[in-house]
Amino acid sequence: MSDRIDHAKRALRADLRERRQMQSESARAQAAHGLRRQLDELLEQLDAHSISCFLSTPSEPGTREFIDAAVGRGIRVLLPITRADGLLDWAVAVAGGDVTAGLTGSPEPVGEVLGPIAVNDVDLLLVPAAAVDRTGMRLGWGRGYFDKTLGSMEKCPPVYAVVFDSEFVDEVPRDVHDQPVTGIVTPTRTVTFSTSAPR
Repeated sequence: MSDRIDHAKRALRADLRERRQMQSESARAQAAHGLRRQLDELLEQLDAHSISCFLSTPSEPGTREFIDAAVGRGIRVLLPITRADGLLDWAVAVAGGDVTAGLTGSPEPVGEVLGPIAVNDVDLLLVPAAAVDRTGMRLGWGRGYFDKTLGSMEKCPPVYAVVFDSEFVDEVPRDVHDQPVTGIVTPTRTVTFSTSAPR
């Protein structure tokens, strides 16, 4: 990665992180309710019965309400567990399941650990992001876990990044290893990018 691209990514991530931390509790709760509605509609639209998602941190778009409801409806939800080698293991979400801090400090499930290939069986991947641009290019938080996962999948299902509305931007800095997404889900809308975009 060039120094110019790396600097641009760091600057944008710092700005986005600060904006997230300035949100009020009521704004976060409202966003979580809206996000659940959008994600429920996406599941129905794609007829997804097995998905991957992530346990949100307090500053991220809230996924926990959606995950609990999906598990309650019989959807199989895989949650990521970080590994020291940069790959992701997975665990099946359970209602009221225990949570611990992962290698990056983010919440992760406690339970039977499935290997990295477990995610190959899902109908839909919901991934975190710092921002996504209008071409579907995703800017992650710099650790590369999801870029590696997406780049290694033989037959990738639809991938939607979960972001706040303000994080759908005109352009993000990109490098060769960065992976585009199929669409985004925000608290107010779902956007699917052109099928001609690279996946």
